[in-house]
Amino acid sequence: MKILIAGCGKIGTTILSSLTAEGHDVMALDSDAAVITEITNIYDVMGVVGNAADCETLEEAGVDTADVFIAVMNSDELNMLSCFLARRMGAGHTVARIRNPEYNDNSLGFMCRELSLSLSINPEKLAARELYNMLKLPSAIKVDTFSGHNMEMVEVRLKQDSGLDGMRLSEMRVKYNRAKFLVCFVQREEEVFIPDGNFVLKSGDKIGLTAAPAEIQKLLRDLGLMQKQARSVMLLGGSRTAYYLAKQLSDTGTDVKIIERNEAHCETLCNLLPKAVVLCGDGANQELLLEEGLASTDAFVSLTGMDEQNILISIFAASQNVPKVITKINRAELEDMADKLGLDSVIAPRRTISDVLVSYVRALSNSRGSHIETLYRLADDKAEALEFIVSPDAKCIGIPLRELQMKPGILIAGIIRRHMPIIPSGNDSILAGDRVIVISAKERLQDLSDIMRD
Repeated sequence: MKILIAGCGKIGTTILSSLTAEGHDVMALDSDAAVITEITNIYDVMGVVGNAADCETLEEAGVDTADVFIAVMNSDELNMLSCFLARRMGAGHTVARIRNPEYNDNSLGFMCRELSLSLSINPEKLAARELYNMLKLPSAIKVDTFSGHNMEMVEVRLKQDSGLDGMRLSEMRVKYNRAKFLVCFVQREEEVFIPDGNFVLKSGDKIGLTAAPAEIQKLLRDLGLMQKQARSVMLLGGSRTAYYLAKQLSDTGTDVKIIERNEAHCETLCNLLPKAVVLCGDGANQELLLEEGLASTDAFVSLTGMDEQNILISIFAASQNVPKVITKINRAELEDMADKLGLDSVIAPRRTISDVLVSYVRALSNSRGSHIETLYRLADDKAEALEFIVSPDAKCIGIPLRELQMKPGILIAGIIRRHMPIIPSGNDSILAGDRVIVISAKERLQDLSDIMRD
């Protein structure tokens, strides 16, 4: 597909990198000539310098032949205007980043209809939702949801004294049979495995588990990994992500404390979040954090715009034995460093938004039937979890899973049928209308039929 991306900041560049890796014909558009020069030197893409809200610039970029136009510039209004013009000039689908909290669901829906927007995305809101899921289940490094929370996939790391060290997965299923679950992937250092029952777990492994939410909690409790849900949360930085997260937490009865150094921003947050405590101060000051109860809080989330500060303050919070510490990191090269420093729970909004758009573009590219509903990158991008809605003409319908000739590195991790989650066995079959969760460690799947050998 031909894709035109307007705005090549951190998020735009991440989207560009992901879609280029998918094999699409990508064109970059930015008002900064230096940015375009850098991007065209690094990636195999063409670039145009100019204003994305200018018809002549859009024409030069070939917007009339673009299958998808994506606007991720700093201004919501500029994104919406450029998408409107792109659609009028012939772009097939338009996607705009719209992140101002003042645009509520009703007004946003109206604008999308009137501007013929195919999709609006809010990176901060998506990141806040991901953070909320992690705080709801603090035992997990990461929580991904499918089919409106009917099924979850959680990542946990096995500690050095884990009772699962040296245990086969078949033994684990027998020993912890009170819960219905599936170990769908294992990351061991740089390797990722789609395991079978003979796979032996080791301390230090990062494992992905799929199950219904209640079954996940039951399993973590049986494994001795269950932590209580965070009832008091301290947020460092008063960003848009902090606002969206604080609102979700406050609305569910969680005590929230935000530390923000900008006084005017603090006043705004106080007006928007009457249930939260907002403090004006430098969150890098360790004494301030301790005075405000860091050591007694259930969770600490570092959300400043500086990755290095987020990492350092998160390490300090972990040293104070805060049960759950989450770190926001924008730069990909710092994620490995954070992991080596013991910061397991890391969120990267640029990756979240990239997953959404890769899923959307794959769905547009797929004319065969099975629709991609959700996509998550796993294990440092070495694997993917995809949720498909099964079409009536899918090749795999009605065949017991044990008889399906699937490609290596593929696992059916879950089936959701009429809102009921099923942890599949070899005797289960896929039916039309099911939502099927597939883990893939080698293939980029476009359609559910791609799981089968030719």
